[in-house]
Amino acid sequence: MHRTRTAAATTLAVALAVVPLAGAAGPPRTAPAPGSGGARTGPATAALSPVPRSVHDRSDHLTITPTVALVARPGADAPTLALVTKSLRAAGAQHVLRVGRAAPKGGRLTVYVDGPDAARALRELGASGTAGLPAEGYALAAGSGRIALAGKDAAGTYHAAQTLSQLLPHRARPGAQIRGTAVRDWPATPLRGVVEGFYGTPWSHAARLDQLDFAARHKMNLYVYTPKDDAYLREKWRDPYPAQQLDQIKELVDRARARHVEFTYALSPGLSVCYSSDADVKALTAKFGTLWDIGVRTFAVPLDDISYTTWNCAADKEKFGTGGGAAGTAQAQLLNRVNQEFIARHPGARPLQMVPTEYHDLKATPYKAALAAKLDRNVVVEWTGVAVLAPAITAAQAKQARQVFGHPILIWDNYPVNDYVTKRLMLGPFNQRGPGLPAQLAGITANPMIQPAASKLALATFADYAWNDGAYRARASWNTALAELAGGDARTARALRAFADVNYTSAINPQQAPELAAALDRFWKDGGARRLDAVLRALGDAPGVLRARLADRGFVRDSAPWLDATRAWAVAARDALRLVQATRAGDAATARQLRARIPGLVQKATSYVYVDMKGKRIPVVVGDGVLDSFVARALAERHAR
Repeated sequence: MHRTRTAAATTLAVALAVVPLAGAAGPPRTAPAPGSGGARTGPATAALSPVPRSVHDRSDHLTITPTVALVARPGADAPTLALVTKSLRAAGAQHVLRVGRAAPKGGRLTVYVDGPDAARALRELGASGTAGLPAEGYALAAGSGRIALAGKDAAGTYHAAQTLSQLLPHRARPGAQIRGTAVRDWPATPLRGVVEGFYGTPWSHAARLDQLDFAARHKMNLYVYTPKDDAYLREKWRDPYPAQQLDQIKELVDRARARHVEFTYALSPGLSVCYSSDADVKALTAKFGTLWDIGVRTFAVPLDDISYTTWNCAADKEKFGTGGGAAGTAQAQLLNRVNQEFIARHPGARPLQMVPTEYHDLKATPYKAALAAKLDRNVVVEWTGVAVLAPAITAAQAKQARQVFGHPILIWDNYPVNDYVTKRLMLGPFNQRGPGLPAQLAGITANPMIQPAASKLALATFADYAWNDGAYRARASWNTALAELAGGDARTARALRAFADVNYTSAINPQQAPELAAALDRFWKDGGARRLDAVLRALGDAPGVLRARLADRGFVRDSAPWLDATRAWAVAARDALRLVQATRAGDAATARQLRARIPGLVQKATSYVYVDMKGKRIPVVVGDGVLDSFVARALAERHAR
């Protein structure tokens, strides 16, 4: 979703001024029925993400036996069976045998996936089944030598398998045990996922495949393909894809299907389309037909970032007139023809999605009124909230958006996207989206950063919110995401936390480096130099730790200049701390040496650059307003106290 550089900077500045920082996580809520939050008990389920609606630890334990029997109904979902098998083997099972109906016997663990056997096992374990659950809901129970998984649908069973993979040990240990557990869970909103919709370097094919795997692990079910700099989506929207590029999209579609993620193809014809042209309607539907042939079943027509004060052809002005109402009428006609002549004629196609030219705010306008009145009722409208970079979005606002646009609303949330401020990484959690919001929506998508792997911290927290907003706590989710990305390694997690803290600020997380800022404030109050030096030393060490130990090498590559800048700023800040100590101790010689050295260290810290797709060198920032302010204050301190 586009925002001009100047306008976006102003929006961010305002947001930083008015949005408070979310507090620390509180206890999750109890959720006895669909539509509310989540309940969880016991240490065995402490790291489940997203937080399930209902989790109860049993009094027994389950042993991962060398041989595990896997019982599944005929035609059971193949990706689910593959994931269950992979998780069991990772936990220590040497053999996972597919068998017919079987009861636990001979000390052998038995796993039931869907069907009557799974339903019976759930009852015998005292767990509720899937009756009454919405789509993608699931039930899971483990205890007494068996595990049972059942979904409301195939996607639900797959989500159950993802939860099981978190419950099982991740390193094979002979005779490993897990605590008996019962889970009943369902999503807060039907569509949850990522929209690759930013300007700048599109993600690589490998990064997109990796993101689909990541989405599946976090129970997201939507991936919208609409990178602004894919010419075949915008400038060349009428042209067919080269064979190699189409093959890559097919691989994405196939991977998405295997992960129970819906791949949405979003074509943006607005730069040159003639709304009244039969030829352009045929060109659009023909392009969709090519994508249908490789397996795409969900389509969108974004009409953002275009002008509706000028037409692309004289025929449109003659037919529709001028002004916002005319533009809304023209767009509705085009979309209705696509909806009726393509979507309706392709059984299995999902509802058409569109992005309006007025894609944010809640003002009643002739454009919105025309869309509300004339666009087919089943077309889903995408909306960014009350602003392009909405500092907050509430359930009441979403309800009003449904009324203003007259259609189901799919939120296009512009976080953690950084195409408007490429000097930054956005590594804070998803925040300032109110409870109850997802229930008002057709779904919610997050627009990520240009850096795909570095986006995962924020996207993991987004997925937690989209699945179960009632139990969502931003900082608690962020902590879980840090631990996951660190692979459970405590040293790596500490380094990742320190680095993410100095890359925290955004429209929805306005306080930069909250943990470092608190440590600096404490020093100015109590003079505890040793404690602060340890914090700064850990910050300076963090880039090296991440480069040496972080398994996700994409994150390291994405973050390279910011890692360099972080280390350099930590060196400058430690010298600034020594300067304060020397000044206060009356050590004039040491103070003079440090005053002479620090400006060079600051110059080095500000010298690291991100190079964009056009070769522009953009100086990166880390800890801005915190690290630089500390150094400046240290340099200003002249007299011993």
